[in-house]
Amino acid sequence: MSWKLTAFGDKASIQSALLAQEDALDWDPDIVLTGFELADDRPDEWRLDAYLPRKPTRGDREAVANLFADEALDLVAERLPDTDWVTESQQGMEPIRAGRFYVHTPDHPPSDEPGERSFVIPASQAFGTGQHETTAGCLVMLDEMKRRGVVARRIADIGTGTGLLAFAALELWPGAHAVASDIDPVCGPVVAENAAANGFALGPRPGQIAVAIAAGMDDPDLRACGPYDLLIANILAGPLLELAGDFAEAVPPRGNLLLAGLLETQEPKIRAAYLRAGFSLAARLVRGDWSILWLRRRFVG
Repeated sequence: MSWKLTAFGDKASIQSALLAQEDALDWDPDIVLTGFELADDRPDEWRLDAYLPRKPTRGDREAVANLFADEALDLVAERLPDTDWVTESQQGMEPIRAGRFYVHTPDHPPSDEPGERSFVIPASQAFGTGQHETTAGCLVMLDEMKRRGVVARRIADIGTGTGLLAFAALELWPGAHAVASDIDPVCGPVVAENAAANGFALGPRPGQIAVAIAAGMDDPDLRACGPYDLLIANILAGPLLELAGDFAEAVPPRGNLLLAGLLETQEPKIRAAYLRAGFSLAARLVRGDWSILWLRRRFVG
């Protein structure tokens, strides 16, 4: 049984609530938040959904309401059908184009455009289908990195979800070895299935993908496969801040780091943390309200 609490507000109040949740040290991980605009022609009208695996308690309601500080809030509770809401939300998705990549579900045929690489990513129990601005932005930035001469032999995709960004990186650097890692155990079989569907083999050799289930860089196999001259992390601003030191240890001088999952308003704090960790900005991309950052590890000689 799953439920959803919904609140409506302007863009600033919903984004502030999402930021407050990231900073809440005692936040219940069973309550999963998402915020989005209601329509393209109403960019300041936003909605926040809080998903729960139970009927919301008074404490659950208060936890969500407290994210909005002193604002009066009308929370609407809704019981959801016994189904996977992530899968349901992805059904019928239209294909997207990002850089040289075309991402589609099995409901749509692959692209017939010359020079375009198609990836089939079904609706699944993992995030990372290319529909979100951060994932699409990472695809565009990876294409730009390749165009600007980046060479990658060891690649890590942290918070991989479906494996899509690892697949794109291997398509661009086919001689590399990639590790696709996620904290969610469901991502292991999802990545394996999607790798097979898109023509990638699992394994330890160049051109293959290894799968790891780990929190951040906390995995011996993940550390053993490094150092990484390309590390991708499309996660959230809070974990990105916590992992700055770990990523600095995993990326050698002149190595490349691709960060996403942060709102543009969170970018200054992230850039400051990674500057202290030894990285400098190579390029940035903004899609919607989201920043995608390409950083390089500085060489100190």
